[in-house]
Amino acid sequence: MRTILLVEDDGYIGDMVEEVLVREGYRVIRAYSGTEALLLLERERVDLVLLDLMLPGLSGEEILPALHGIPVIVVSAKINTEDKINVLLGGAADYLTKPFDSRELLARITVQFRNTARTSDNLVVFENLTLNHDLHEVSAKGKSIRLTRTEYAIFKLLLQNPGQVIPKSTILDRICADTPDCTESSLKVHISNLRKKLSELSGRDYIEAVWGIGFRLKTEKS
Repeated sequence: MRTILLVEDDGYIGDMVEEVLVREGYRVIRAYSGTEALLLLERERVDLVLLDLMLPGLSGEEILPALHGIPVIVVSAKINTEDKINVLLGGAADYLTKPFDSRELLARITVQFRNTARTSDNLVVFENLTLNHDLHEVSAKGKSIRLTRTEYAIFKLLLQNPGQVIPKSTILDRICADTPDCTESSLKVHISNLRKKLSELSGRDYIEAVWGIGFRLKTEKS
């Protein structure tokens, strides 16, 4: 059963959303503030977060960086385009404006779970690619390629956030401990080599450069 963390301080909206999600077979845990959400994540494993922005204590924008690696759908009454752009570039996978239709919410959740890579102890499967953690190897269509340590670290990070733009600074920060050879000047070269390997293996360009920001792993729908 998939677990969804609902971070919403409005009791009426929260009750309505929880009822809809439970009816669809999801397990729901709730937080009423940003601080409470972070405390819950220390002891609970969740598959997706529904995040309001205007929360007591820590706001949704403030806790968003701590939700890295978990698909986040922002559900907010903020309709300003700048607010939407900032949270999407800040790591949110999607943005839904209040008031909303419950069917649209469910559809957006379904899309996020469809895009999330399937994992086992040593394998990650994304569309027609399989990443072997033990071998640092990617396979598709009966063929396989070995990745360098840096290419593996980059690809693993992108796989954890399919469809989301990962800023260059975030990539460097997340992989620097394991890949001292990857610097701001060499990152583009490593990604270019990784992109070429994946394209030759699968016949498709999986990695997209978002000018001035970073990179993302493209899904079939993007």
